[in-house]
Amino acid sequence: MPALIEDGRAKVNLTLRVVGRRVDGNHDLESVVAFADCADRLSLTPGSTFDLSTTGPLALDCGDTADNLVFKAAKLLGELVPDLRLGAFSLDKVLPVAAGIGGGSADAAAALRLLAQANGLALDDPRLIEAAKLTGADVPVCLASRACVMTGVGETLLPLSLPKLPCVMVNPCIPVATKDVFQALGLRHGELLVGATDVMRAPAWPEEGSSVEDWVEALSSGSNDLEAPATRIQPVIGEVLSALSATNGAWLARMSGSGATCFAIYENTAEAQRAAQKIRLDHPGWWVHAGVLS
Repeated sequence: MPALIEDGRAKVNLTLRVVGRRVDGNHDLESVVAFADCADRLSLTPGSTFDLSTTGPLALDCGDTADNLVFKAAKLLGELVPDLRLGAFSLDKVLPVAAGIGGGSADAAAALRLLAQANGLALDDPRLIEAAKLTGADVPVCLASRACVMTGVGETLLPLSLPKLPCVMVNPCIPVATKDVFQALGLRHGELLVGATDVMRAPAWPEEGSSVEDWVEALSSGSNDLEAPATRIQPVIGEVLSALSATNGAWLARMSGSGATCFAIYENTAEAQRAAQKIRLDHPGWWVHAGVLS
């Protein structure tokens, strides 16, 4: 069988509300999630071997291969599916790591999709979904890679009809550990930030066919609750947000996930491209992508 190929698209949290912290220590979230048109690329050559090689501009940032979420996802699926056919994975790494855009989770989800192809499994196979949940909180949403409202610890997904949002994504090439950001948030086990009244006032997101302007207006009523604690850990996040906000045509600028990647939404792709070019010139050491979220 020839090599199978899947893209691991970057995940962007357009909003992120921390509802509270469970007794078990996990945090309940509510997030509008979109996916970008930039992605890692993962290939699988089915066979008797089980290994992973990494290439690409950010391959050295992947760390120890044995700790890679691609390996973790494959092993977990192997425990759930008897005689699972594995093979040799090759990862072309272009997304920054520890960046709040789910790069590792997207790679793990791509591995699960590849293994589903190689083994004749449906993408809605409960074993595939269970392996995604066990691999990490962001892996289930990356498995589908579709715009949605994600709640709980990432297990509940409600699809959204999102138009193509012209955007610029910027990472200052400084990793931010998710656990450090949640620790800085400082919630106690069992502490809730959202009551019944807040749930009743939850925003109604625009319907199918709504414009980019409609979505920006709706998203502007939300926020990312992790932005402040992440910025305390890495003040450069504030610089990234300021640089995005200062570009012509930026309708909304916000941090994604636990940082440090930030994004801005624009009226059209031409404005996004001009903004990206300005940021590249002003900050040549930053990772910059101009494209669309959907």
